[in-house]
Amino acid sequence: MEKNTLLAIIISAIIIIAYMVIQPILFPLPEAPIPETPVVTEDPVETKDLSVVNENHNIFEEEELKEENYILTTNFVKIIFTNKGGDIISYELLEHKDKDGLIQMADNISENNRSFSVAFGDNYENINNVIFNTQVETDKIIFSKKLKNGGLISKTYSLKENEYMFKLDITVEGVDGGYTLRTSPQIGPHYNAKKDRYEYRRFLAYSNGKQKKKQLGNNATEYFEKEFTWTGVAGKYFSILVKPVRPQDFSKIAYSTAIENNDYANAQVMLLRKTLAQKSVTDEYYIYIGPQKDKILSLYNKEADNIWGVSGFYLDDALSYSGILSWLEAILKAILEFMHDKLKINWGIAIIIMTILLKIIMFPLTKKSSIATLKMQQIQPQIQELQAKYKNNPEKLNLETAKLYQEMGHNPLLSGCLPLLLQFPLIISMFNLFNNYFEFRGAKFIPGWIPDLSVGDSIMTLGFSLPILGNEIRLLPFIYVVFQLLYGKITQSANNANAGQMKFMTYGMPLIFFFLFYNAPAGLLIYWTVSHILQLGQQILINKMMKEKREEMGLSQK
Repeated sequence: MEKNTLLAIIISAIIIIAYMVIQPILFPLPEAPIPETPVVTEDPVETKDLSVVNENHNIFEEEELKEENYILTTNFVKIIFTNKGGDIISYELLEHKDKDGLIQMADNISENNRSFSVAFGDNYENINNVIFNTQVETDKIIFSKKLKNGGLISKTYSLKENEYMFKLDITVEGVDGGYTLRTSPQIGPHYNAKKDRYEYRRFLAYSNGKQKKKQLGNNATEYFEKEFTWTGVAGKYFSILVKPVRPQDFSKIAYSTAIENNDYANAQVMLLRKTLAQKSVTDEYYIYIGPQKDKILSLYNKEADNIWGVSGFYLDDALSYSGILSWLEAILKAILEFMHDKLKINWGIAIIIMTILLKIIMFPLTKKSSIATLKMQQIQPQIQELQAKYKNNPEKLNLETAKLYQEMGHNPLLSGCLPLLLQFPLIISMFNLFNNYFEFRGAKFIPGWIPDLSVGDSIMTLGFSLPILGNEIRLLPFIYVVFQLLYGKITQSANNANAGQMKFMTYGMPLIFFFLFYNAPAGLLIYWTVSHILQLGQQILINKMMKEKREEMGLSQK
């Protein structure tokens, strides 16, 4: 390897490592204030005085009530409510777990920020912390509070079995101005944004038939002021989506990533209600809190498919797709699901089988491309003659060159980058599929090595963290980079490439990808690794075929 090439590889690796190590030092997240009051528990507790009180609280009648918690459970969720503000302080998904237990969708709760709390005024007003009267039914809980002027504020939560969606009705009587409804401050599972680069929190709005998405840095607030059908926040596998029955009654949506508890930023949506035009108003909300699965989210498109009897919600547009390549992603997903659901094949084996099938399909094109390259070498002397003959007449040169290609049966497109370009859509679709496909979450492949296809593999956990790599020793990234290097070496030899740029692509890029994708989901690395193993074998076979073809065409062996 040339010195310049080696130097370029070393410098690139140093830059990547230095950036990822120094970034959190130079640009640390601001320290968050520690809440003065702890989060309430499942046991009934006394009402606590707050250091910050909403100025609008004096509109309520004063009653001697104690703060209490109430639990409602369906076969899908376990919800803990507090009569302080009539809010949710815990929302666990009973069918979904992580390493800490059940998935908690009401995360980052504090005394001054709870799930589905109401504040009179805009998103900067304090939430209501008055104690509401409570009425509990089998599948419903009602919180209500009388006003001094005879008005009323009430919040009614209605639940159903076999549903991730619930209904929230907010009734306001005798109140001037508007109010703001908040989602949970954060959604589960709890994650470390510095370490888990494949997890995210994305703000969503469905507007004019299209998904609008936004990701914010910490301690930021941004507004969405266009018409919308629903809004919410989504992570990699779970989401909270809010569908007002009358979205036109809302002036705008606020997205917040405020840091309130330790250094864990919120991911909270706030719906700002317009000034109430009537003395008595009831706003209805359908709220989905659950997995990002198209089979579940699409249930709310047709009335007959869901228990609530609603239609036209299009919550499945909250899913992360490959844009214009979503059709290709859907095909790949259908193939995987057929193998797993119908043929009862393990998800990991299904990935390997699909990768093999894709390579078999792409092989004829790769072979044609290699043969086209040989033909290009065969007619190269004639092309050089044409270039010399028509060096002052570009139009004539192009015409004669095209004529020569036609006579020789050569397609320059196949000898170029077409095969590679055709693989790009596949790579993009596979990356998005393996990185967001809910069914891979918790899917076991090889116990003790790859227990979950949605996260990186692991053969050892260290008691400390290494820069970039973290505290997990993984095997798949090493296997992947070895076969990528071997494939690059064989490809370089086949093309007789000696340029420094080609050598950098051969040796430097695999090392860069090793660090970038060290913590990539195991499912994605299985696809890439198997793909490179197959490419290696495929290239060896093609090299042998091309050697025979060179002899047949009378070309020198290079």
